[in-house]
Amino acid sequence: MVAIVDSGSTKSDWVILDDFKKIFLKTETIGFNPNFINKELIVPEIEKNTSLTSVKNSIKKIYFYGSGCGVQQNCDTIIEELGKVFTDAEIIVREDLMAAAYAAYQDKPAIVCIMGTGSNSCYFDGENIKIKLPSLGFLMGDEGSGSAIGKQLVRRFFMQKLPADLHQEFEEIYHLTIEEALKNMYHTTRPNAYLANFNKFVVERKDHPYLQKMVFEEMLNFFDYQVLPYEESKDAEINFIGSIAYYYEDILRSAAAELNLNVGQIVQKPIESLVNYHIKYIL
Repeated sequence: MVAIVDSGSTKSDWVILDDFKKIFLKTETIGFNPNFINKELIVPEIEKNTSLTSVKNSIKKIYFYGSGCGVQQNCDTIIEELGKVFTDAEIIVREDLMAAAYAAYQDKPAIVCIMGTGSNSCYFDGENIKIKLPSLGFLMGDEGSGSAIGKQLVRRFFMQKLPADLHQEFEEIYHLTIEEALKNMYHTTRPNAYLANFNKFVVERKDHPYLQKMVFEEMLNFFDYQVLPYEESKDAEINFIGSIAYYYEDILRSAAAELNLNVGQIVQKPIESLVNYHIKYIL
């Protein structure tokens, strides 16, 4: 059996293929971003999933694509921890951008962007990815992401910048205190996921003119920092992977149009396309 895993900061999608390259199992765990999660939590989280533990000895190869896995030290952490559960498996760990590139591939070169809890971009020619820009994480980067939009919302709430109707609704729903917000942002293991959770409020009210403008400006920010530096952006199709791109598709496309950029497909969950790529090109 072969496991293909797409792991973000919030959750991981797992697909197990049998020896005939047919889907045997689909399941989920929390996200295993080594920049945020305590590595000692990885094994217990996997072992909570009885579907995975029931086939752990049958899995001979794992293709793991994860946020935070752009540096070798983090890749080594994932290999070490997964190896404690899947003791008979060869484990291959790559960064999430490679999974996005595979999932969005339409037989032609394109700029591929991740826009979920975090954000990132690359250029994929069909075989290799070119990464022109570093991923700075949610403190200094992740423009256009769920954590960036959540951060904007929470910041504007506390700084009394939201219109009265939005301020009141936010207060009634979350009863959020500054003490609670700071605790979750500075003293928990997954602050980016915490901030991204506030997108539910924005998505449910994304037709509100104030929130439309806020998200539109964040999308422009994303294109400015993570797409325009690629010389290919003038001509290449720009494809997106991730729930934030999916939920704000209309605003994202409007921001791209203002910059004369060509947005192609937007895929909410890349795991199915990623599996198809492996079946077609890798396995």
